[in-house]
Amino acid sequence: MRIFILLLAICTISCTSTTKEKAKEVASAEETTKEKPAKTTLEKTMEKGSIHQFTVKDITGGDYKLADLKGKKVMIVNTASECGLTPQYEQLQEVYETYKDKNFTIIGFPANNFGAQEPGSNQQIAKFCTSKFNVTFPMMSKISVKGDDMHTLYKFLTQKSQNGLQDSDVAWNFQKYLINVNGELEKVISPQTLPNDEAVLAWIEGK
Repeated sequence: MRIFILLLAICTISCTSTTKEKAKEVASAEETTKEKPAKTTLEKTMEKGSIHQFTVKDITGGDYKLADLKGKKVMIVNTASECGLTPQYEQLQEVYETYKDKNFTIIGFPANNFGAQEPGSNQQIAKFCTSKFNVTFPMMSKISVKGDDMHTLYKFLTQKSQNGLQDSDVAWNFQKYLINVNGELEKVISPQTLPNDEAVLAWIEGK
């Protein structure tokens, strides 16, 4: 009888141990085969480029480093002397006079891309701007703002892959690009919108 009870106890312990081991194996297998949640991949935010990387030529042919404009808001505008929108020079100069001492400037880029309305030389353009509209804001050398010979600055302004904001086409003379104090593109303003439009002035004033 004692031998029988001893054998029964050994059998019970063995079975219990085996059951526990199997339970561990099953739990381990389930943990291994359990589908892990997919990792969330955050889309990398496109970094905004800056105009401060560029050096352009002013209307006299000298270097004009846009890096010198760090800390200033900038309006970049393509201009023309024989366009229906040429009178905007007057508003451009007024805005410049009002805000030039408040960390703001305007840069004009003469361009002959639309209707051949800027045919003159840099010297002729400079004379026209000063004699007709008393322009004192910085004017650059004549460039191309569209097409195969587009200036590198305008490639930056019009391509989201470079400016980090949006793609755009220069629609006509006097299109405005508004640049923040870090040299980043913030707004594109249509040619027909006057430089002293309320929305433009609000942007300059930081409202």
